[in-house]
Amino acid sequence: MEKVKAKKHLGQHFLKDESIAKDIADTLNLEGYDDILEIGPGMGVLTKYLLDKPVTTYVIEIDTESVTYLDENYPKLKDKIISKDFLKYNINEIFEGKQFAIIGNFPYNISTQIVFRALEYRNQIPEFAGMFQKEVAQRICEKKGTKAYGILSVLVQAFYDAEYLFTVDENVFIPPPKVKSGVLRLRRKENYSLPCGEKLFFTVVKTAFQQRRKTMRNSLKTMNLSDSLREDPVFDLRPEQLDVAQFIELTQKIEADGI
Repeated sequence: MEKVKAKKHLGQHFLKDESIAKDIADTLNLEGYDDILEIGPGMGVLTKYLLDKPVTTYVIEIDTESVTYLDENYPKLKDKIISKDFLKYNINEIFEGKQFAIIGNFPYNISTQIVFRALEYRNQIPEFAGMFQKEVAQRICEKKGTKAYGILSVLVQAFYDAEYLFTVDENVFIPPPKVKSGVLRLRRKENYSLPCGEKLFFTVVKTAFQQRRKTMRNSLKTMNLSDSLREDPVFDLRPEQLDVAQFIELTQKIEADGI
């Protein structure tokens, strides 16, 4: 495992447990797509198991040292290594509008940004799986009524069924992170088009949770809603008390209110 040195500024922690790597690869059901994109493969501990699957595996890696290692050690990846930053790269230069799955042991310092970026491609991503910092994975899968439930929970679960699969100990990494990790799987809902304006929905959710301790009446004060709408009982609740369906319904009411 000394072949590539983990770089702190890239948030790299290389998984050394082969059985966990295989378990993560096996979380994908491989239905509805022919291509997989692995984000941040490092030295390919997960990649080798993906390459055994009956789909085409691409990897995207910003670390040039890792790119060189992958190129030298995984001939099956020939012409499938994208040496780019996932957060800035137009993935359709490769997939051209096709369906594909995302998987990875995600760098913890940008993992939430990866999720938000993936949501932008939700029309093309029927499945998303991988490893996060445990608290982030739990937050994505959390249900209403808890402190962990927030923007990430609502926006992801509006389009995907989220399932927390298992916890990974810090000692199976080089170098060990200071936190435990969690593996999750997202499967896109059969009907993932929202019955409201998606841009407004995002705005409502983000604005509400920016002041999560206040009632919806106060947290959405900047949206200049009508007095009659603000009398709706939903505005007596705090953001964490609303499930995804209630946020969608609220967005519909705001649209009808003329926002």
